Amino acid sequence: MSATAVLRSEWIKIRSVRSVFGSLAAVLLVTIAVTILTAATVGRAEADGADTELLFGAFYALNFGQIAAISFGATAISTEYANGALRMSLAAVPRRTLFYVAKVSLVGAAALAVGLVTSFGAFAVGRLFMEEHAIGLSAPGALRAAFGGGIYLALMALFAAGLTFLLRSAVAVLSTLIPFILIVSFVVGDVVGSAADYLPDRAGQLVLHQHPQGSIGPWTGLAVTAAWAAVALLAGWWAVRRRDA
Repeated sequence: MSATAVLRSEWIKIRSVRSVFGSLAAVLLVTIAVTILTAATVGRAEADGADTELLFGAFYALNFGQIAAISFGATAISTEYANGALRMSLAAVPRRTLFYVAKVSLVGAAALAVGLVTSFGAFAVGRLFMEEHAIGLSAPGALRAAFGGGIYLALMALFAAGLTFLLRSAVAVLSTLIPFILIVSFVVGDVVGSAADYLPDRAGQLVLHQHPQGSIGPWTGLAVTAAWAAVALLAGWWAVRRRDA
């Protein structure tokens, strides 16, 4: 089977499995919904605070969108481990590396496309509620943050995808990553200080700050998240190559 045919078949899987496509759509829908809720209720009040960083606040909802992105990455891969689907996939595409590259490429491309729409969309929607406190893309760091936010969501989806290939379970990945990002990362950050800048979520989110405070810069932080994703994907590739289907 040619690479184009493999890509087409994998895209059909993503499109047709309701849980997978639903989690991808949720990246946009959840982020926009949280943006509307927070901007309309507390956004302007918080903007009056002297210590408020308006740029990071504009992308606050990505904290929730990343949960959907992780869910998308995990569920897109876990479907291969349900009811022997991986055996059928590998029977159709015996070249495991081709299958793996096609799968993760589509997950990454879909997450990146939706992530960029989500990031720019959240920024635009939030401005509608902020009145005189609204900032534009011409503000220092705003365009970088909008692009970086989309890339960050895609990297988190790929991170989850690689771990799911390794662990063969979306439940295991989600029950590990989501509590880590929501709770453990902040607790660890308070304990270890600047070393926490190298955690996958905290490093990637530096790109959302106008003036990042930490030991690494915004693009370097995104590169750190990319490195975490690359390690997970390499581990997943090893698992697919070496383990029985």
